[in-house]
Amino acid sequence: MTETDTHTLTEPTYFLDHESPEVREFVDRALPDRNAPPREMAVRLHDAVRDGVRYEVYDADLTREGVRASSILRRGQGFCVHKSIVYAAAARSVGIPTRLVYGDVRNHLASDRLLELMGDDLFTFHALVSVRIDDTWIRATPVFNTLLCRLYGIRPLEFDGREDSYYHPFDNQGRRHMEFVRWRGEFDDFPYETVVGGITENHPKLVGPELVTAQGSLTDDARRERGE
Repeated sequence: MTETDTHTLTEPTYFLDHESPEVREFVDRALPDRNAPPREMAVRLHDAVRDGVRYEVYDADLTREGVRASSILRRGQGFCVHKSIVYAAAARSVGIPTRLVYGDVRNHLASDRLLELMGDDLFTFHALVSVRIDDTWIRATPVFNTLLCRLYGIRPLEFDGREDSYYHPFDNQGRRHMEFVRWRGEFDDFPYETVVGGITENHPKLVGPELVTAQGSLTDDARRERGE
């Protein structure tokens, strides 16, 4: 990759609007030291997005405005598509090149209600982020926050800035949790029509006519599954 190409992957876009006040303030809170090494900043931002933006599949805004990093931060929640956009924008704001990555996964531990809305256990266009550190592309998934992982009995994904971190193969009891069945590629910017169109087509019960997902709560789903 040339220097020009790398520079392009740190620039803001309509969706990765890291020059917005919301993204700037988020990054300022996460990074007290902007002179830290890129790897340290990438890890700190990963953890800030993972635990500072609530993971929620329900009531998620998939309109063009709703999937801008600034809009997601104002709402304070979203699912993998939203949280990956925030991380990609935040990392770019400190000069770390990023790309958005998508793949289809089988999620074996989803709630009965979510499985019914999705159609089955194949979740399409699961999102993560590829960050470039020391001339190496590394995949990271700042998606499932620590509290939700505890409720579902899985360990939060850690990211050290050196190795890929992109799925939970098993839960704490050794049951299979998630497996990738298809990669859909890496993108320099959020491919809105491809991703939102694909999710809407593949999971029509989940996404309503206003491009907002069904009402509900993953936390409530988890507690019902546990009998609480």
